[in-house]
Amino acid sequence: MMEKYTSPLVERNASEQMSRLFGADKKFGTWRRLWLELAKAEKELGLDITDQQIAQMQENLENIDYAKAKEYEKKFRHDVMAHVHTFADAAPSAAGIIHLGATSCYVGDNADLIILREAMELVKAKLASVIDLLAKFAEQYKSMPTLGFTHYQPAQVTTVGKRAALWCYEFVMDYHELAHRIDSLPFRGVKGTTGTQASFLSLFEGNHEKVKALNEKVTKAFGFDKSCIVTGQTYQRKLDTLAVNTLSLIAQSAHKMCSDIRLLANLKEMEEPFGKNQIGSSAMAYKRNPMRSERATALSRFVLSLSSSPAMTASEQWFERTLDDSANRRLVLPEAFLAVDGILEILINISGGLVVYPKVIEARLNSELPFMASENILMAGVKAGGDRQKLHEKIRVYSQQAAQQVKNEGAKNDLLERLRADDDFKNIDLDQVLDPSLYIGRCTEQVEEFIEQAVEPVRKANRDKLKCSAELKV
Repeated sequence: MMEKYTSPLVERNASEQMSRLFGADKKFGTWRRLWLELAKAEKELGLDITDQQIAQMQENLENIDYAKAKEYEKKFRHDVMAHVHTFADAAPSAAGIIHLGATSCYVGDNADLIILREAMELVKAKLASVIDLLAKFAEQYKSMPTLGFTHYQPAQVTTVGKRAALWCYEFVMDYHELAHRIDSLPFRGVKGTTGTQASFLSLFEGNHEKVKALNEKVTKAFGFDKSCIVTGQTYQRKLDTLAVNTLSLIAQSAHKMCSDIRLLANLKEMEEPFGKNQIGSSAMAYKRNPMRSERATALSRFVLSLSSSPAMTASEQWFERTLDDSANRRLVLPEAFLAVDGILEILINISGGLVVYPKVIEARLNSELPFMASENILMAGVKAGGDRQKLHEKIRVYSQQAAQQVKNEGAKNDLLERLRADDDFKNIDLDQVLDPSLYIGRCTEQVEEFIEQAVEPVRKANRDKLKCSAELKV
């Protein structure tokens, strides 16, 4: 069946695991688990619910007749009631107690929070893998000098590894923000139609303690240590905003890193992995386009564009609830997670296979280093007995002449040759002064400190979840 539109996020980018998290089986299976745990807790607290009813619900958690649910929804124009009736048909002895005292958002919102938490945990593990792989790359190249850029103009020397550490640090920041979101995410809980718990208070004949216990039992049954203290009919939609904003942070970091890689690929200093049979261009057979990085930046822009939508939805909620959130959330929440999952799959693939070209890096650095080393050359000349002002003027003149030759004639930077030909610089070991390692500052040490302080705790917390590679779908 190829005649209908399918999501490129599922078909081309997101993992099977993330795609299933936002699939129908996960959603409606979770609804049935929520109805089951509600009934079990209500029974424990004294309501007239039998073991047979509980058992029949338990036996039919995955027995979902989607065709029947579709017919019910067409009839009722209400997806939750459609699935209440479908579940009741599968577990007829429990028909009278399914959804007892609950509102639609009991299953809808709580299921969303369960799925959001699982999705964030999956993102967290993949983010840790990206951090681990980038840190390994940074460690390997921590002392390899490379030309730094500010304003995309040649700047002071850095190292290949230090630049990778900059990418990695942003992901570490994202990791901690995501961990905070997971740890602070509440359950909606058992709150009733407008969040007042009035229906449950009625069921338990005015016993407030039993209503509170009901909320706590169901909350703990799904592994949450807290629920929203107060709600309207829905949980605060600001929670969606916080979740998607955190995904936006990851997209920002990915876009920055992959943009840098694309620029470095143009300079021929570094490349993403390139398959043996990969085609860069249908017309230009020689090309090695950075398609992985390009796709990651494209998906990142999509996530950034999505981040405004939950904020607008949260701000538009009238009083205890309005339904204009529903259609929006069905799109934004799954697609934001599917896109970020795809981004991280690409980043794991890239980070585990980056290719560095040391000779190109060295050549570009050497073409600019004489300009950057001019102050060191001046100091060395003074130490060798030269006049500081005289040497400064000569370096200034020779530098401008060399720069004009590079820009106007396309020739190489011959500043060193000009200096070597001048007797005032004959006592200076220019090769020693121009050793690139003299200009990298504390890059090596900074990378080591970064890995020890920022990366190792992430590795330790995710030791059994780290991936060393990812196979892309296309």
